[in-house]
Amino acid sequence: MATVRVEATVDVPQQRVWEAIADVGAVHRRLLPGRVADARVEGDVRILRMPDGAQVREVILAIDHTIRRMAYTVTDGHRLPLTYHHAAFQVFDEGDHSRIVWLTDVLPHAMADAVRGRVERGIEEMKRVLESNETER
Repeated sequence: MATVRVEATVDVPQQRVWEAIADVGAVHRRLLPGRVADARVEGDVRILRMPDGAQVREVILAIDHTIRRMAYTVTDGHRLPLTYHHAAFQVFDEGDHSRIVWLTDVLPHAMADAVRGRVERGIEEMKRVLESNETER
């Protein structure tokens, strides 16, 4: 299994970053407003509607407020030919700012570079949105 690891330093206190990540039903407003058009949660399943109308189903596996970690797996609607997907965000306190680490395990191994490109763009989008929202406070 291939593991893709990306991280970003965000000029926002860790508690506010964690609150946005843990708010799994608001990813379309708080983290990725341009990439995700809508989100709804049904039990442990988060259903994302993309701008083109496609849907992605994810099972939210864990939201751990103590270690500020949220884990999920995509079960349907992969936009890539993946047979396995598991990912987790973790937020670390860096004083006046935060560090977000996003780990994604995927199969087949050959898809790691394609996944890396997507999560690198995604974490940069999240950083911009979080920092923009912070300056609006």
